[in-house]
Amino acid sequence: MAKTLVWIFGAACAGILACGQSADETAQPPVVAQAAPAKAPAISQSAQQEAKEIFASRCAACHGVSGAGNGPRSDEFRPKPRNFQDPDWQASVTDAYIERIIVEGGAAVGRSALMPPNPDLAGKQEVVAALRAYLRHLKD
Repeated sequence: MAKTLVWIFGAACAGILACGQSADETAQPPVVAQAAPAKAPAISQSAQQEAKEIFASRCAACHGVSGAGNGPRSDEFRPKPRNFQDPDWQASVTDAYIERIIVEGGAAVGRSALMPPNPDLAGKQEVVAALRAYLRHLKD
């Protein structure tokens, strides 16, 4: 019964849409307006500041202050910490990938388990986005 109603409703809608159109108009595929891509919301100053503090306290020891993968502890690790300044790496990863590694750690994406997760950031999406944006700007 429900399938029949759906089919009848669909057929009725198609009939209503075709009414008043000439044969030429119905032969053309309908033009569907494309929505503009959604802009990422602006990141607040407080989230940016928290991201910088987190980078300095949690990331810089391995990745370096400038993100070049040369922090004071970088020699302890194999593989070496990621160089965020590398434009090839920057171009090869999505924002979602970076944000996932920040929260879930390297093992979550098949990378080194030496990159620890930050589960305390799971509920702080704006701070995670600010960290990702900070990493992205290091290539400049």
